Amino acid sequence: MASIKANARKVLCIGRNYADHIKELNNSRPKTPFFFLKPPSSILAPNSGPVLRPAGVDLHYEVELALIMGKTVRDLDERDEKGALDAIDGYAVSIDMTARNAQDEAKKKGLPWSIAKGFDTFLPVSEFIPKNRIPDPHHVELWLSVNGEAKQDDSTDLMLFRIPRQLADISQCMTLERGDVVLTGTPKGVGSVVVGDVLRAGLRVDGKEVEEGRIEVEVKEKGGLYEYKET
Repeated sequence: MASIKANARKVLCIGRNYADHIKELNNSRPKTPFFFLKPPSSILAPNSGPVLRPAGVDLHYEVELALIMGKTVRDLDERDEKGALDAIDGYAVSIDMTARNAQDEAKKKGLPWSIAKGFDTFLPVSEFIPKNRIPDPHHVELWLSVNGEAKQDDSTDLMLFRIPRQLADISQCMTLERGDVVLTGTPKGVGSVVVGDVLRAGLRVDGKEVEEGRIEVEVKEKGGLYEYKET
């Protein structure tokens, strides 16, 4: 499992790719895909410890289908669906942890919000899911619970921009390399967690749970010197 983290030169995240999630955060709907980066150091492999909440942070969860790239992709045409899907080596379930108050402040001030996404442990991932376990990544049911209570449960067929369009737009800006991770967006139901909460997440294909896609992780205090303060 360490190979996902070891092989990821970059993690690219598609934002605002589910309509109901856009509404719940009062964001505007994008006309084209947009993406941001998380550092590979934020990846938290299974059984590697808890998610660490920095002091003063309003910590949110966002479950997402992750693509693990298997080939170099550069300047992809969005109409080349076969080329896009052939470039994917496999999949994972991921939880894009977000310091929501830090992100909201940065957005209001027109500042970058890398800090809101980039803390260590802010990207729990499942085991690698072989490609044959997910015949069509546009028909996958993602779910997440907090302390056993369902919070997110939606299908990837609700994506505003399908995977070929995502990879095309990214690759026309920067080269995708083998091992890179692409997060494809989160459905509605995001919310806060606090220290002591236990997050569980996974995915279903044709109503059946994919065991490799399971995540279970507890939230604990980060400790250390950092404390969120207004910029």
